[in-house]
Amino acid sequence: MSKQTVLPLFLGDLIKQNSAKLTEADTRILDVLVRDPVRAAIENGKEVSSRAGVHPTSAVRLARRLGFKGYPEFRAFLQTNLIERGDDFQHASARMAARLVRAEESGLLASILDGEIAALEQLRTSVSDADIRQFSLNLCKARRIFIFGTGHAEALSHLVARRLMRSGYDAEDLSSQIHLLPEKLAQLSPQDVVWLNCFRKPSSVLQDIRRVAAARGARTLALTDLSGARIDPAPDVQIAVSRGEAGQPQTLVVPMTIANAVILDLASIDDDHTMQALADFKSLRSDLGNSFQ
Repeated sequence: MSKQTVLPLFLGDLIKQNSAKLTEADTRILDVLVRDPVRAAIENGKEVSSRAGVHPTSAVRLARRLGFKGYPEFRAFLQTNLIERGDDFQHASARMAARLVRAEESGLLASILDGEIAALEQLRTSVSDADIRQFSLNLCKARRIFIFGTGHAEALSHLVARRLMRSGYDAEDLSSQIHLLPEKLAQLSPQDVVWLNCFRKPSSVLQDIRRVAAARGARTLALTDLSGARIDPAPDVQIAVSRGEAGQPQTLVVPMTIANAVILDLASIDDDHTMQALADFKSLRSDLGNSFQ
């Protein structure tokens, strides 16, 4: 696809724009794509052609007729169409269906492992040590740290809060205290930090927290996936990273790895504050007995 080409936002509009060029084989492929858009966004051109009962290269020719360089670029368009416009992957049933399609090819456990490994590998080029350091520097200087997330991000927020408390920081998980949110936000000051975890579209509550933090001068850090990156106003520091391609598990391993890296980096810059706090915590837990192990 050339830089001058402006594609429509939806597949239906793309078909209408190029209807005069389409062959019978193109029509059969498009029928397959439209009937099962989740599977279409996962399969390669040869697989789509096979399901349509046409020549293996037919899907490639269709992609080029529609203005793409090849089928991989067309498939990327389909994936973006689903994720950004169609919201199919916002629904658990569609994501599950997509995973099962992949599992048919290589086995269930292998397909999950492949997705996790691929998602982690892309961290090497998408997140740097400097990004991690920006998070840890802000945490190190904070008077109090408020953490918030919803859905799957709530589990990570709870874990981060516990890790920071054990490291000797005044941290609170707001996710479990929604009923006290106004009282908690009223305490925010320019000396505080708000850490937002957001996977998928930001919730209205998360947006409200961000706006209050900005109004009160508190620094805001955000750890998001790509679909949760649109927080307004923009966070002071943000790491936005893919948790997996369309059709792959949207793994929690990626944000958990980043959070672990931040907490580890924090320990390296806070003049033994974390190390001393962990030693004290271990001693206290030992004194309390087996009930708190």
